[in-house]
Amino acid sequence: MPDPVAYLYDAAPAISQGRRDHQEDSLAVDFSRGAGYGFIVLADGMGGHAAGDIASKIVVTEIFSELKMHAGDPAMLEDNIGNILRAATECANESVASYARRRPGVQGMGSTLVAPVVINNRLYWISVGDSPLYLFRGNRLFRLNEEHSLARRMDRMVRKGEMDPGEAEQHPDRQCLTSVLIGDPIPEVDCRDVPVELRDHDIVIAASDGLQFLTEPQIAQLIYEHRHKSGEEIGAALMKAIGDLDDPEQDNVAICVLKVKTPRTEQKTAAPGRRLFLNLHGEKKLMMSARPAGGR
Repeated sequence: MPDPVAYLYDAAPAISQGRRDHQEDSLAVDFSRGAGYGFIVLADGMGGHAAGDIASKIVVTEIFSELKMHAGDPAMLEDNIGNILRAATECANESVASYARRRPGVQGMGSTLVAPVVINNRLYWISVGDSPLYLFRGNRLFRLNEEHSLARRMDRMVRKGEMDPGEAEQHPDRQCLTSVLIGDPIPEVDCRDVPVELRDHDIVIAASDGLQFLTEPQIAQLIYEHRHKSGEEIGAALMKAIGDLDDPEQDNVAICVLKVKTPRTEQKTAAPGRRLFLNLHGEKKLMMSARPAGGR
């Protein structure tokens, strides 16, 4: 007889087009109620209409399908998590390349990826690009995954005294990505195959960079204010805050809020579970290598 599930998860996805003409974010979530296992796959496409949206759908479909195939044997998945995540990412990258080869008009299409996997209370992930994965614990927000962008490199140069802070902040290429799934060899991959142990009341957020129109202190404050509410309500509060900015340059936003609970907490809150959400086209105990959000 299997051990009783020690942790339960309230997974709540949300997606918005923002002020862009097209939706290029894709998101898939699979957390069956009471299973103690699940995953999120999120991709932020690039390359323009009929390219970025397709690239992100390809990436999400490939990663989701691979993880779903292993859902019946979480122990085997966990024993091989790094290899499985890397192989799935390579497959997604090749699928993007194959699609683009057959259609010259979409050359240059690509996508970021962030895919956290939770087995009981153990969190693994793989990410490419700048889509953030956050952990909110107590009253602090931590970014878990690496940011593959020139901004990260410039900030490192500033800390070493090799670059002027003002120059780094205003550099026109600051937001350029240094790794992306575009069909070429992937320069940087962040694959966490040694788990972060989650605790009761932790909140994990996977997002596209559209969430970062809010500052990380703003994100942390909003989560703190709504920490006792459901994942869906936390997601709605984040989306409302983004909308209240009324920024004409607002990017697409995709987020999934994952609340961690023990069965005892679940009995107190009686929050609903999420089985499967699949929206492919629509509107680091505390971390061995974690850093508080806002510090790079």
